[in-house]
Amino acid sequence: MTVQLRSRYRGRALSGSDPFTDLLFNVLLGFILLFFISIVFLNPESDAGKIDIEAEYVITITWEDNSPDDIDTWVEDPEGNVTYYKKRESGLVHLDRDDRGMLNDKITINGEEIENPLNQEVLAIRGFMPGEYTVNLHYYDSETNAPVPVAVKVAKVNPVYTVAYYGTTTLTAKNEEQTAVRFTVLPDGTIGNINQLPKQLVPR
Repeated sequence: MTVQLRSRYRGRALSGSDPFTDLLFNVLLGFILLFFISIVFLNPESDAGKIDIEAEYVITITWEDNSPDDIDTWVEDPEGNVTYYKKRESGLVHLDRDDRGMLNDKITINGEEIENPLNQEVLAIRGFMPGEYTVNLHYYDSETNAPVPVAVKVAKVNPVYTVAYYGTTTLTAKNEEQTAVRFTVLPDGTIGNINQLPKQLVPR
């Protein structure tokens, strides 16, 4: 009789579960879940290194550092609006930085005036307008009387910064104008039909 009761009791212990143990286990799982959720909210993804640019597309023009030569950028949008140093906003295109070689290229840091060697012009297209854009370079002024290789970059900013075009155009003499790149913003926002067919933008 005693042997039969013990065997029955062992059978229940192996096949059944203790409700109190189950409750403790579920409470523990709940605490673990809350712990991981709190970690996610207390430590959000780092934004270090991210730059917010108020533009859909960015055109960057650079030439040799410390060069005294003045290169100007002219951009025509699909509606025929032209943006350049005298008309820094036209349509959706904005000339954010006009560089004149080494002229006025000085910045003040901690009360000390130093020269900024970077030669760069930046234009932003702050909106979405399908159609063709033309980017021309104009050798406005020269102190070296030497050819100037100019790097041209066209990038799509949103949703991810993507370089659509990068190339170099060499201007050989003062007053020379060259078409660096022509590109088309397609209906889906991507950039295509990239070419260098000449088109005059600078009035003669």
